[in-house]
Formats: sequence, structure tokens, C-alpha cells
Amino acid sequence: MTDTPLAQKSIAILAANGFEETDMTEPQRALLAAGATVKLVSAEQALVNGWHGESWGHYFPVDVQISNALAADFDALIVPGGQRSIQKLLGTPHTQRLLKGFVDGEKPVALLGAAITLLAAADRAKSRKLAADETTAEELGNAGAETLDQPLVVDGALITARGDASTLQLKEEILRVFSERLGDMAEAA
Repeated sequence: MTDTPLAQKSIAILAANGFEETDMTEPQRALLAAGATVKLVSAEQALVNGWHGESWGHYFPVDVQISNALAADFDALIVPGGQRSIQKLLGTPHTQRLLKGFVDGEKPVALLGAAITLLAAADRAKSRKLAADETTAEELGNAGAETLDQPLVVDGALITARGDASTLQLKEEILRVFSERLGDMAEAA
């Protein structure tokens, strides 16, 4: 097995129909290459449909139903953007429960695009530095966050990236932050 801080770590990707496909597939490939196990968590049954460009994308198998997912079962979380997906995720209390578990447990979390607004819904945006665009800055600011007009922001174990963030930079930051945080957690155990 790969000798990295991500070897044998379990990473959850939380998505509903309409998630931004490249927000999921690019980090997923990088994490798998680093030896992590990646599980797709969703409120959808059996398959979840991505959004690619201007139309529906591929279907992906769901590994864990959100109602059965616990932050304790995973080492880190990624939530891809996609307005359709985020609206569906906001409609289930399990999303807030799961996100709170990761944030409160100080586990690495990457929120991409519209997924950043989930922090406000889960009441976990206060005192955080977050990447924000014009459409989300007010909502996040009202929730107590410091919004930065930057494509990608790292605040401790939390990565937030607007839709205009470079895919390469995003993958590198996810690998860096997840590796550092999970390596530190393993040493502390």
C-alpha cells in the first residue's frame, strides 16, 4: 500500500443529483492515486447524476445513503458544487448533521462552489475565512464568516473554493491539507 498520510484513509464525497461532475471526479482521482478510499454519500438511491458543462453528465454509484452516514465513519469530506445538488442537500437534515460532525471534529473538509453555503445552513460559518463570490458573500457574511474575494481559501482544516478556482490548484490543496491534517491526527492518536 502507498506510504502516505492518505493511505487507507476514508474520504466521503457528499453529492445529490446535479452536482458539478469535475468537482467530484478530479479530487476523487487524486485521492485514489494517493491511496485513499473514496465513498460517494448521497440522498439519492443507488445512482447519483452529475452535471457536466451545460447538460446532465454521468451516473455514479452511491456507496452510502446520507441517512446512514456518520462523520465518525470517515476521515475527511468533500462536497462538490452544483446548485441543483446543493438545493437537494439543503432539503435534508442529514446534510447539516454530517457537516457539523466533520467541522466540529476538526476533520478536513473541502466545500466547492455553491457547497460553501452549507456552512451557513449548518451554523458553522461564524469566524471562518471563506472563499466567496458576489452571490454568496452576503449570505456567508450574515452567518458571521469573513468572506474573501479569492478563488480558493484554506482556513485550518477547511478548504473553500469558488467555481473559478483552478482545478490543479484545488487538487493540490486538497491533497496537501488532507495529508497534513490526517497525518497530524494519526501522530496524535
